[in-house]
Amino acid sequence: MSASLAEWLARIEALHPKTIDLGLERVREVAQRMQLALAATIFTVGGTNGKGSSCAMLEAILLAAGYRVGLYTSPHLVRFNERIRVGGRPASDEAIVEQFEAVQAARGDTPLTYFEFSTLAALRLFAHEPLDAVILEVGLGGRLDAVNIVDADCAIVTSIDVDHAEYLGADRERIGWEKAHIFRSGRPAICSDPIPPASLVQYAESIGADLWLCGRDFHYVGDRQQWSYRGRAQRRSSIAYPALRGANQLLNASGVLAALEAMRERLPVNQQAVRQGFAEVELPGRFQVLPGVPTVVLDVAHNPHAVAHLANNLDSMGRGGRNYAVFGVMRDKDVDGIIAAVKDRFDAWFVADLPGPRAASAAWIAERLQAGAVVAPRDENDQAGRATRVETGHAAQGETRRAAQVDTSRAARVETHPSPSAALDAARAAAQPNDRIVVFGSFLTVADILATRASSPDPSLRRPR
Repeated sequence: MSASLAEWLARIEALHPKTIDLGLERVREVAQRMQLALAATIFTVGGTNGKGSSCAMLEAILLAAGYRVGLYTSPHLVRFNERIRVGGRPASDEAIVEQFEAVQAARGDTPLTYFEFSTLAALRLFAHEPLDAVILEVGLGGRLDAVNIVDADCAIVTSIDVDHAEYLGADRERIGWEKAHIFRSGRPAICSDPIPPASLVQYAESIGADLWLCGRDFHYVGDRQQWSYRGRAQRRSSIAYPALRGANQLLNASGVLAALEAMRERLPVNQQAVRQGFAEVELPGRFQVLPGVPTVVLDVAHNPHAVAHLANNLDSMGRGGRNYAVFGVMRDKDVDGIIAAVKDRFDAWFVADLPGPRAASAAWIAERLQAGAVVAPRDENDQAGRATRVETGHAAQGETRRAAQVDTSRAARVETHPSPSAALDAARAAAQPNDRIVVFGSFLTVADILATRASSPDPSLRRPR
């Protein structure tokens, strides 16, 4: 009897002693044994933030134009199947298991990481489907990421900032060089970061890539109602804003339109498909606002750059009552930088334990919050400031431990909880109808909330389709 998808996922997670082991030799060797070849037009999408949004918009527009599209992204939020989509739908368990069996048969004794194994499975599935276009999201970096065994017809690099510094380098120049390696000689190389690192530009020029830069080769302008794109030879006017929320989405959207312009002879797309794609695009966990009151915003922002964008997007919503944070994060992230980006925006922090060895404990996060001197937003009626007690607790123990600390600089309350869903329950209990709760810090933080909603017997709590 064939193993189930869940059994396969447990198996491939244990194949390699490291979660991340960058390098192309092993995965390329197995791909050659599998004789993988994709006949479709291939897009790769890399960058620090905005990859998922760019992939989703590119897929939505191409689907609206009538093309058959394969999409590979990571990580998933609720089900592994989210990572591999064909024709806009997640691949079935049976289709994925079939690919896993083929990868296992080809790898022999070659160790593969979870991501490498999954990438090969996705590529094989796409190779056996009659697709017009394939979109591949880079997992980490670019130069040594498993996706980079594929020579893309067009590559997009979105924003570039410091993340995964232990693998990619500690500054934008080094990271930009790593990400630029998804570009190919003589092929369109789109960069939607408005201030690209010099290293990215230099690398693209050194290999003879057809580099498209935001602000030089393509531009966008917008008002409150609509926006317009201008490229090298193509203009698209009177476009409604993408259904994905966030002021930064126009950067991503303009990069997508530049890629489509660059590939217009192979995949022509009319204006109606662009409008329909932007109107229908969906991507859970990217400034996703849940229905009901109080307002709950889900965002997978997990580095200072992304959290700064989150703060700007919150500002654009306006402010009614109080703001509460539900926060869980990986310990190897720039946690102090994340906290600094939003240290004065929340009246209380409900911090959560996350699963896995990389996760920061809620107690450790609480210590970093106090070290970062998080403060509640200033009450306009209390310009002199007020004393606020800092509280920490853990719902699993059924008690709240109150620290005997009084901070005259408006210290925000901090509570610790065993999971994001427990932290959200506590935040909901504290909130009034006009307050706002923001869930962020990690894909795992948002995933726990979405999984809980999806399994809830209460239809009002289920994740919308």
